Amino acid sequence: MPAVAAAQAGEAPDRTPDTTIAAVGRDDVPAVAPFEVETPEARIAVLRRDAVAYEHGSGHPKDGARAAALYCQAAKLGDAASQFDLGWMYANGRGVPRDDALAAYFFHSAAEQGLQQAAAMLKRVGEPVAEIPECMRDPVVAAGPAPEAPVEEPPEPPITAPRPIVDLVTRLAPQYQVPPRLVLAVIEAESNFNRLAVSPKNAQGLMQLIPETAQRFGVKNAFDAAQNVRGGIAYLRWLLAYFEGDVALVAAAYNAGERAVERHLGVPPFLETRAYVRRILAAVRPMTQFDASVVEPSPRLRLIRERQRAK
Repeated sequence: MPAVAAAQAGEAPDRTPDTTIAAVGRDDVPAVAPFEVETPEARIAVLRRDAVAYEHGSGHPKDGARAAALYCQAAKLGDAASQFDLGWMYANGRGVPRDDALAAYFFHSAAEQGLQQAAAMLKRVGEPVAEIPECMRDPVVAAGPAPEAPVEEPPEPPITAPRPIVDLVTRLAPQYQVPPRLVLAVIEAESNFNRLAVSPKNAQGLMQLIPETAQRFGVKNAFDAAQNVRGGIAYLRWLLAYFEGDVALVAAAYNAGERAVERHLGVPPFLETRAYVRRILAAVRPMTQFDASVVEPSPRLRLIRERQRAK
C-alpha cells in the first residue's frame, strides 16, 4: 500500500527507501561538497542522504542513532519530510527507543507544514512532549565579554515598491506606531505588491489576510488596498506588542501564527517560515518600536528570551 494511502487508512506507512515520502536513496540525491552547501535546502539534501543511508544500511552500516541525529538536524532546519521520518522512527522503535510523545512532536511539526501523512500518524501516537526535544535545541554557548562600544548597524537596504503603495503605507503606518519599512517588507514578501493576490490557503490582497484575520481586524473587503493594508498594519501592531518588538518573532507569527511561535519557543522549524523570516530581516532591523498598550506580552516570551540567550 502506498505510504499516503496507508497513513490515511490508519496503518503505519511503508517507509522502505522506494516508497516513503521522505526517504531518498543515496543515488537519488546529488552529492554536494561541503563548500557547496550554502542554502538550507542544499544542507537538508546532504543530511537526508546520509540519514537514509544509516537508517537502511545503504552504503553505511545500519546505525539508527546516527540516522536519527542526522534527520533531526534536517528537521531543525525546517524539513517536514525529516520531521516525519524521525517521528516514524520513534513511533515504531526502529533504530531508537520507542517514544510516542516524542514521535508526536515531530509528526505535529510536519503536520503543521501540511504533510497529511503526519497528521494521520499523529492520531495514532497521542499528545506530543511539552518540552522541545534535545536535538532541536540550540547549544548553550558561554557569553563572551561585552563589547567596549556599541556596534553600528549597517544601513537598511532599499525596498522597491509602487509609489501608490508607498504613499498608502507611509500615511497609515504611523497611525499604528508601526515602522512603514516593516509593512512594505511584509507586503513585498506576501504578495509582491499585488492587491488581487490569493494564496492556496485563501489569504487575500496585499498583506495576504486570511478571512479570520480580516474579520479580527475589521477588514470587510480584503481586495480594497486601503482596508487590507490597514488591517495588516493593525495585526502587525498587535504582534509587535505581543512579542515586544522582536521582528523575527513577529515575522514568524505573521507567516505561521503566534501559537506556532509560542509552541516552538521561537521561529518554528518550518522551511517556509524560516525563509520568510530571513527575507524580512534582510530588509528590517531585528528590533523595533511597539505600542505596549495594545496587548499584554506573550506569556511564553520569557521562555523564548531564555532560549534566545542560550544560543
